[in-house]
Amino acid sequence: MRIGELARRAGVSERSLRYYEKQGLLTAGRTPGGHREYGEWAVDRVVRIQVLFAAGLNSTKIGQLLPCMRDPDGAPSERATGRLVAELAEERQRIDRMIDDLVRTRDILDEVIDTASAVRS
Repeated sequence: MRIGELARRAGVSERSLRYYEKQGLLTAGRTPGGHREYGEWAVDRVVRIQVLFAAGLNSTKIGQLLPCMRDPDGAPSERATGRLVAELAEERQRIDRMIDDLVRTRDILDEVIDTASAVRS
């Protein structure tokens, strides 16, 4: 599939796809005319990249992590190094702290909403 179709199906911009390719997160074949061409596997790969970015990982960390993950096409996965596993455990702890902070913030908002609702009644 061409870059425009991949962008549409994965819900990202063509510019993002070019960035992912430049960062080594995504590879594309080329047509005889030089246009990028992607396999079906690329949709899942791009979605996975987006999820990892949303979790706060940077492109370097994602680039280290992606080869350790098995794509739906069954592409071979590498084993994570001990260092990468430790770094990912730290990232998970950071995400857990963010979740805890968000839950506390939501609880505070619930209190404010409840109090404001009671005053209006």
